[in-house]
Amino acid sequence: MTALLHRRGDGERVGGTTTVTMKATGADPGGSFHLGEVSAEPGFPDRPPHVHERQHDMFYVLEGTLTMLLGDKSTELAEGDFVCVPPGVVHTSSNPSAGRARCLNFHTPGGWENYIRELGVALGQGTPTPEQMDAIASRHDFRAA
Repeated sequence: MTALLHRRGDGERVGGTTTVTMKATGADPGGSFHLGEVSAEPGFPDRPPHVHERQHDMFYVLEGTLTMLLGDKSTELAEGDFVCVPPGVVHTSSNPSAGRARCLNFHTPGGWENYIRELGVALGQGTPTPEQMDAIASRHDFRAA
């Protein structure tokens, strides 16, 4: 195994106005985690509330504010805030503000990059139907709550 280095702006970029720049994929650190830098444009409505059966889903806010649903409570995460959502906990995030929000999004174990890539392909072909979105999500440890 070798060290993985990405400079500012480096990494596989997926998305359009809202993007995920993958800094580490499951293939890089031996399957142990995924790290993406997310840039969410104003008004970004994340996925519907959901749970993961195996993955821990973590967010560290770099810029702006994210609104997080954690269980049945909504909370605002500001620059420097961190949350770790363990498997089985209902959650989602959004950026209802007028400014851009950026965060680091970690998943352990790795593999979340496959969801990001598949979703990127679907979005590149137009707006996926809810059924198409559900099919993609179901292949990647993502279940609507």
